[in-house]
Amino acid sequence: MIVIAHRGASGYAPEHTFASWDLAAKMGADYLEQDLQMTKDGVLVVLHDETLERTARRNGVACEGRVIDHTLAELKACEVGSWMAPEFADQRIATLDEVLKRYPDANFYIETKKPEEAPGMEEKLLALLEEHGLTGPAGDEWRVLIQSFSEASLRKIHAADPSLPLIQLVHRKWETSGTIRSRTASIAEYAVGIGPHFSDVDAALVEAAHANCLAIHPYTVDDPAEVKRLTDLGVDGMFTNLPDRLLATRPATEARGRDRLRAAVDAYRSCRGEAAQEI
Repeated sequence: MIVIAHRGASGYAPEHTFASWDLAAKMGADYLEQDLQMTKDGVLVVLHDETLERTARRNGVACEGRVIDHTLAELKACEVGSWMAPEFADQRIATLDEVLKRYPDANFYIETKKPEEAPGMEEKLLALLEEHGLTGPAGDEWRVLIQSFSEASLRKIHAADPSLPLIQLVHRKWETSGTIRSRTASIAEYAVGIGPHFSDVDAALVEAAHANCLAIHPYTVDDPAEVKRLTDLGVDGMFTNLPDRLLATRPATEARGRDRLRAAVDAYRSCRGEAAQEI
């Protein structure tokens, strides 16, 4: 079971802050997740919402507006921790560059959020991966997984570098445009996995994903009963706000860390055939 720290250990510390990622890394999560937004001056920052009101504050007052309408300097004036608890009031909006620098040994699960509204997001992401020496490890070892609800965004990344492992986020409503098997077959043309909401996962979806050599990583799973249900169904990983609890369910004999990632890559390549160095 691959354990993906959803916005960090966000059940314990404010989402998408160094406090949250530090804790998730200390717990031993396999991946740290980042949601990307782009600033007015073209910098990739890590924030889930496209607007600031829910989590950003300045002098106790909510920061307002869309991320993309503010410069990085303006965003850095906002803190993103006090909404959860006063002791986190020092937490600032992080750039993706800052995250990659802070965790040189981590594995990253990065989402392009509404990339249609931020032209150039994919190119800036690929440039940062190259700058930090992660392009090769992403392709070879899945040290970076890139996910999105936008098929166009993922296909754009795939066209730029077919070696990069991509995850298509899905809603079950996409079944109306075709059968589960045919839709997962289409996704397998450019991606290595799918990311459904945990409530949408059933045996048919798992079977269709695995039949097309796709990993399945549901989001976001904190309830022990759901963890057991999904484990029994055979999902390959889960997003969780409570990484320590999900990690505690893994057998002591199960591969961990980079060994676990290598096992996932080997399983994928075995399914696709040894010649499948590119999707």
